[in-house]
Amino acid sequence: MTLTGFSATSSGRPPRGSLLELSPLYPVTMCSRIELGDVTPHNIKQLKRLNQVIFPVSYNDKFYKDVLEVGELAKLAYFNDIAVGAVCCRVDHSQSQKRLYIMTLGCLAPYRRLGIGTKMLNHVLNICEKDGTFDNIYLHVQISNESAIDFYRKFGFEVIETKKNYYKRIEPADAHVLQKNLKTPPPLGQSTDVQKLDN
Repeated sequence: MTLTGFSATSSGRPPRGSLLELSPLYPVTMCSRIELGDVTPHNIKQLKRLNQVIFPVSYNDKFYKDVLEVGELAKLAYFNDIAVGAVCCRVDHSQSQKRLYIMTLGCLAPYRRLGIGTKMLNHVLNICEKDGTFDNIYLHVQISNESAIDFYRKFGFEVIETKKNYYKRIEPADAHVLQKNLKTPPPLGQSTDVQKLDN
């Protein structure tokens, strides 16, 4: 299940007194730093708290166990050394293709529109480009999340399908499947196999 954090919960902020409490008046200056860091057993709880605030669904223990095993495909986003967002992906071998699936990508509400989501998505796209073997990258987005849909379209993603009742216990329950193709399909009728020439 994928949700992108461009339409967070009511305030978009964690409960007062939590480790993630943030001021909406946090100054944004020219020297503000946006950095990505590894997800480790030492900060996995921080990722859990971010997800609880950003997304209207909860993720089980298996999700977080898997995240610890994907290496560069999971990152925490820091704004001036404060964890404010995260991206988590996995490799999906389906439809006879190698695909990258964005499980979650989101940022706390006071820190949106600062380039944090762009930095996280560019990190994922760069991994795919360097690897060179991915056919496409895809995710699910709630149909009402227009800001997320617009965001991904700017990076070349397209809505390829709408799944009815994809989400449980949240409304609307339908989700768009957004996909960005990373390989150009061969012309119709042309084999992708390299033919060996006779000497």
